[in-house]
Amino acid sequence: MSYFDSGYIAKFYVDEPDSISVRRLAESLGQVHCAALGRVEVSTALHRKRREGAFGEPAFREVLAQFEDDCRRGLWTWIPVTAPTLAAAVATIRRAPKSMFLRAVDAIHLACARESGFTEVYTGDRHMTAAAAHFQVRAVPVGRSR
Repeated sequence: MSYFDSGYIAKFYVDEPDSISVRRLAESLGQVHCAALGRVEVSTALHRKRREGAFGEPAFREVLAQFEDDCRRGLWTWIPVTAPTLAAAVATIRRAPKSMFLRAVDAIHLACARESGFTEVYTGDRHMTAAAAHFQVRAVPVGRSR
């Protein structure tokens, strides 16, 4: 079982640094988990790419259709974000050092991963990486598993 942050899932659909490695890893795993809010994050990331001109309308519709198809096929498994998971995130935030930069979505992802039994989260996000240990998970950039 593997957990990807939504930024890595978005890289699966957009050509960016690490995209090839992300695709290879996701395909080799066959099933990747992420908090359900990640589905919205990926969709908005693709929308942002359209707004920025990386996609024309036909390509945007095609990549969204591919994303939805991959969701239906089970490549991405969306973990519900429950009230206990949110409470666990808040409890961890309460104990976090004042100096830690922490975004709400990162805290939710990290708590969701931990509460779902994951010990590693694949992410390239520097803030999530810095916060991961406070959630008792290890942040792993693509290419450096276990």
